[in-house]
Amino acid sequence: MLLKAVFSSLSLSVLAASLALPSYAQETTPRTKVCAPVSEEKISSLFDRWNQSLATLDPVEVAANYSKSAVLLPTISNTPRTTPEKIKDYFVEFLQQRPQGVINERTITLGCNKASDVGIYTFTLHNENGEAIEASARYSYVYVYENGQWLIAHHHSSLMPEVAATSEVDIKEQYYSKPI
Repeated sequence: MLLKAVFSSLSLSVLAASLALPSYAQETTPRTKVCAPVSEEKISSLFDRWNQSLATLDPVEVAANYSKSAVLLPTISNTPRTTPEKIKDYFVEFLQQRPQGVINERTITLGCNKASDVGIYTFTLHNENGEAIEASARYSYVYVYENGQWLIAHHHSSLMPEVAATSEVDIKEQYYSKPI
């Protein structure tokens, strides 16, 4: 009888342990990542959304396109913008030029909840005299899918090196000195 009780107790312990294993295994196994639907057209439209927000001349609306952990390496500032507040502050000055961009060439790469759009764009801006000027730059956007929407996680923009190398004036003057 004692032997039967020991085996019953041992059997229950083994059964309890085996029932606990699947639960433990689920906790240590990485969850399957769900990838948001994405296409080149969708990623292309994100530049259009950003460009349309520039047209509002509202830095808060422009900054809303960026992830909370985004990094902006802007064209006409030497300061990396690494917080939503710093990104918004950059656009306060930039939007005074009434910028509007056009993509000249691009390469889009798609991934699971990430995508990149890199290439060359040209901006039409207005200087302090109201004259329209153009500036071409290289760009890169890295987008992430967060909280049900595509946001900019990384944005870098820099003047074309040939243009920047031809003059000894500062970058703002180069950027705004070519009337259309």
